[in-house]
Order: sequence, then structure tokens, then C-alpha cells
Amino acid sequence: MIENSELVGKTYHIKTFGCQMNLHDTERVSGLLEACGCNEVSDTDDADIVIFMTCSVRENADQRLYGQASAMVSAPTPPSGKRIVAIGGCIAQRDGEKLREKVPAVDVVFGTSALASLPALLTSAFRGENDRVAVDISEEGKGFSTDLPSNRAQQYHAWVPIMTGCNNFCTYCIVPYVRGRERSRTFEAVIGECERLVADGVREITLLGQNVNSYGRDLYGKPRFAELLRAVGQTGVERIRFTSSNPKDLTDETIAAMKETPAVMPHLHLAVQSGSTRVLKKMNRSYTREEYLDVVSRLRAAIPGLALSTDIIVGFPGETEEDFEETLSLVKEAGYSSAYTFIYSKRPGTPAAKYEDNTPHEVIQERFDRLAELVAQQAHEANQVDLNTTQAVLVEGTSKRDDTVMVGHSEKNQTVHFNLPEGYTSKDLIGKIVDVHIDEARTWYLRGTMESDPR
Repeated sequence: MIENSELVGKTYHIKTFGCQMNLHDTERVSGLLEACGCNEVSDTDDADIVIFMTCSVRENADQRLYGQASAMVSAPTPPSGKRIVAIGGCIAQRDGEKLREKVPAVDVVFGTSALASLPALLTSAFRGENDRVAVDISEEGKGFSTDLPSNRAQQYHAWVPIMTGCNNFCTYCIVPYVRGRERSRTFEAVIGECERLVADGVREITLLGQNVNSYGRDLYGKPRFAELLRAVGQTGVERIRFTSSNPKDLTDETIAAMKETPAVMPHLHLAVQSGSTRVLKKMNRSYTREEYLDVVSRLRAAIPGLALSTDIIVGFPGETEEDFEETLSLVKEAGYSSAYTFIYSKRPGTPAAKYEDNTPHEVIQERFDRLAELVAQQAHEANQVDLNTTQAVLVEGTSKRDDTVMVGHSEKNQTVHFNLPEGYTSKDLIGKIVDVHIDEARTWYLRGTMESDPR
């Protein structure tokens, strides 16, 4: 147990917004608090410590934080008689002590590189040693969050950050300002962690980074992601996924490693953001429409049946109808199986926040709706390919609506539902891989019948 006697026996609840990196950081914060003798509860009303792990990529994430954190002022007093509200993640890193002006209930603020300081900050807050708010958003001398204890949400899956930060400075993106420049973990550290996870029963690992394709450039003078993929594949893990992947850095070596490493799943998230070269240049994405489609072509030639997903921004300042039509045509040509679509959200502090745009919101919304309709159509068509086939599914739990329906993901990252077979309990299947015959292919999920024993 970590020495922080003030925290022993305290209860905590964590609310997480945003990306997979935040999910990983949440597991580390949970592990750290458990090591201090804290106990997790499922409701904020019962928590002595309420922690918000925040995202600053879009404006609605800010508003969700302000609303939910401010509500803590009127929340019932916990059994201990005192509640501490802490805010971590990207908004904490961006705003620091200024958060007190927007969220009067906040007692502790800790940045993206300051997870390890949380116990001391909480202890200080419980003791009433701060006139305003305990803050640590420093970056110097901080290690990786992977050095901290972890309380994984799923015993069969693990997030493994291989690097933090980003050097790309896309004009719409706040990440380089709140996560810093690229810093890679050593090759040995990543492989060592993967080996320990496999020994602990983990079956699927997701490698994380703002741009995994750049992995190792800062340490070794050149990217080593392709080599890392192959080495992780040799640890014995059954499934490997990775995100995020910038198209400009996706090399033929990495494509070959994906093809030749059996554990790498046939799914790739490759953010495009726009189909217009003119808009891509304004975004500082460092590739053209043609270069992106060339990457897609090389991927599909090497890995037939690859499921491709993406991110697309609608309404970037200055986007014309012609630009948007180019996005629609790229979506058709790339053949995505799914896409995350967003209306542009101005982020203070980014270059794009200063760009002028007179496009009416109704026009942007109409374009967004057209894109969403096309994405749904393509998702439905992509799923039809797997109708009447058998898919290997890693079972993750039961449906929120029906606990007799099991839910998992296929190798192509499709959500798959199937009824709990007679003679099995859900515990028999969660964390196991089963073969499911696909009887029904909907837009956003597949449904089938389990036809093998769990393995």
C-alpha cells in the first residue's frame, strides 16, 4: 500500500470523457487510489472523492464537465462528511487553476503528466491545507503513467501506451498543447509490459499513441513502429490493435508488419478529416487527398478484407460545397466500414480558432446529415459481407438491455450479439473467444449463434 494514511478507507468514483488514452489514465488513477487504500463505488453520491478525467478535443466535452462537476455543489454529503472533487486530463492541463472560476466545486487539479501527484494533492485537500485549489500541471521530470499501478476495467484487454504527445500541430487540434511533444517509451519497456500482461491472462492489447506511426523517432532517430508490432506479436498475445495512425507516416514496412503478424487484427482506424486537398492543407494534415487514397490502396492490396474506419470533420472554416462533395466521394472510394463524424468545434488556442467562416450553421448541419446517411449506408453494406459467415468473437459482457444476450467484438472490430447458450452462464464466456455464426447483419452490429465451445 502507498503511504497516504489520510486516504485509507476513502471511497472514490471516476467519470471519464474522451479518448482511449484517457481510459488508460483512468485505470492508472484507479490503481493508484486502490494502492492508497481507497475503495471504488458506483455512484458519485457515495463517493468521498469524485474525479473527472477530461477531454478538450471538442466544446461539448467542456460543457459536460462544467455541468456535472458544478452539480457536485448540491450533491448529498457522503457518509464521511467531506467530498473532494478532482479534475484531471486535458482540460485540467489546459486550464489549471483557472478551472476554479468555471467549476467552483473543484478542490484538486492534476495535469496529463501529473497522475502520480494525485494522492498528495488529495491528502492536502482533505486536510484543508489549500486556500483555493491544489494544482499540479507540471510536465518536467514526470515519468509515464505506465509506471503507476493499474486497475484494469477488463482483465482480458489492456491499453498499452507506447508514446505520448504529438508533433503534428493540426490547426484544429489542442492535443499538442495539452499532451506535449512526442515522447516514446523504450522498446524494451513496451515489450516487457506486454509480456507481463500476457502472463496475467490478457488476450487483446491496444497500443496507444497520438500518432503510433511515429513511435521511436525521438529515441532512436527513426520510427520503429513496424518492428514494435512484430515484437508485440511474438509475446503470445492473441489480438493486437492500435490507434491513432496518421496517414502521412504509415509506411510500407508497417503495412507489411500488419500483414505478416497474425495477432494484428484486420481493422485499422485511419483518420482522414476531409476529402479536400485544399481543406487538408488548411488543417496542416501534411498529405493530399491522392496520397491518402494511395495509402488505402496499398493497405487493401496487402490485407484483403481489411475493415477501415476514420474520423471526418464537417464545417471546417472555409469549407465549400465543392470541398464537402470531395469528402463524400472519398468516403465512397475508401469504402469505410464505420466513421466518427463531427461538426467542427473551435478550440481556443489553436490556429483554426482565428479562421473566419460565414457558413450558416444550417448549411453545415445539412452537410453533416448527408455524410451521416452515407456512412450508415456503407456500414450496413460492409456488415452484409459477413452475413452467413462464422466470426471469432472476444466476449466482453452482456447487453445493457438484456443480460441473456452476450456482446463482443469480431476481429474486424464489429459489435456482435448472440444469445447466451443453454448450459452456460455469462461468467463462462466473458473474456473468452467463441465462434459465432452470423445470422443477421444490421447497420451497427451483427447478431448470430454461438457454435463453438469457449476458448
